[in-house]
Amino acid sequence: MDVHLRDLRYFVAVAEELHFTRAAERLYLSQPALSKQIRVLERQLGFPLFDRRSRQLELTPQGEALLGPARHLLADWQRALAGARGAGAAVSLTVGMQTAVGRDVQRDVIAGFRERGWRILLRLVTWDDPSAGLTDGTCDLAFVWLPLPGAGLATRTLVAERVWVALPPGHRLASRPEIDFDELADEPFVALPRSAGPLRDFWLATAARGGRQPRIGAEAASTDEVLEAVASHQGVVLIAEGNVGLYQRSDLVYRPVRGLPEAELAIAWRSDDRRPEIAELVAALTGHSRTQPHG
Repeated sequence: MDVHLRDLRYFVAVAEELHFTRAAERLYLSQPALSKQIRVLERQLGFPLFDRRSRQLELTPQGEALLGPARHLLADWQRALAGARGAGAAVSLTVGMQTAVGRDVQRDVIAGFRERGWRILLRLVTWDDPSAGLTDGTCDLAFVWLPLPGAGLATRTLVAERVWVALPPGHRLASRPEIDFDELADEPFVALPRSAGPLRDFWLATAARGGRQPRIGAEAASTDEVLEAVASHQGVVLIAEGNVGLYQRSDLVYRPVRGLPEAELAIAWRSDDRRPEIAELVAALTGHSRTQPHG
């Protein structure tokens, strides 16, 4: 039986916290998503890991037996990953992203560091992980959209942009040059996974709905899935202005939306990661972004 390292990481966090909500905050997940993943792991293993019958969450004997080896496996993997990344390069960093970055934010900066001999890999991460690979250590930095769930991550905003909406061409609002959000509020929306937490709420414009719950037409974990759902008339979706040019399609129409706060694209890293190369790359990206025209 194959078990993902991610699932072991989830198990260890819950075992150490003995509290699903605290563990979810530590992992940058929603509590329901974490509970579901633990139950899936228990079914896969064929035995319970936690005793949920009392008010205090407790490990079962099987969970106690698995905890130590799971910690060792995770630690061994992190050491192996760090060694592999550093092989053959003075500095090696992996940068996560969930959408195409564009906007000339990273291209020139990363090219400059590569010319100095740094190895910088770009890794696409689905919306299922709102930290874009920072939580599980598969990325050292990440381009993310704010807000991020939980604590333990530091961020610097690179770009703030107006929010637009993606519509299928035949939509009743597609001919408008600009759309008030109130005209969209009752539309079905394509939502990010629940594990995306507050980021899901931001792109559903939950705060602008006056307490009304959004209609969810579909859920999608990647940008391509989101846009395909819109093109197939499952719902509309909000999108940052800078991504409009990056995701042009003949079966989609983009229009600016009035009445919503700007979307913030940021560079993020683990706040306890004090490596000088992290600070140097963050400073370069932040400084470069401030010199570029946006919007």
